[in-house]
Amino acid sequence: MSESTARSGTGRTPDRPGFDDPGPGRRLGIDVGSVRIGVASSDPGCVLATPVETVARSKAKGADASDVARVVELAREYDVVEIVVGLPRTLRGESGSAVKAAQGFARVLARHIPDVPIRMADERLTTVTASRALRESGVRAKAQRGVIDQAAAVAILQGWLDERSAHLARQEHPISTPSEEQSRIPEVGE
Repeated sequence: MSESTARSGTGRTPDRPGFDDPGPGRRLGIDVGSVRIGVASSDPGCVLATPVETVARSKAKGADASDVARVVELAREYDVVEIVVGLPRTLRGESGSAVKAAQGFARVLARHIPDVPIRMADERLTTVTASRALRESGVRAKAQRGVIDQAAAVAILQGWLDERSAHLARQEHPISTPSEEQSRIPEVGE
């Protein structure tokens, strides 16, 4: 786990794709809620995030918690190269109890699977966006409870994958500035 990921506090900023990228391979997206944890995975090519399952939060905390054990099991089952945990800061960028819970969950995961980088990604409005998308697709509010966390995890992971893809594209094809000759405006009659 990177030093920035291990930190906790109100000033914590989200990680960004590209730094210390582990390369191609599956990723897990995690939406840590107070009652449930949504889990999503990517394809090995890092193009598309899909829902995996909703894990019930354990009353036990720490290393022996059943929710942690299940996410660790999924990480091993999917042979992931990176885990992206949503950082639920407020619209003003402030932290609260939800941020502390997500950071705590990420720290416990990192202790269980130290060879897999754990990233914290900005997840403002992902649950709201997921709920709206489910409602617009005809899923009633009561039926959303079982899948809303998965949909939020998909949104977190898909955002990470898209940003990662854009970062890699910029590295492959950096934007160059035109040379003086290329930017010269030709005179009339040239």
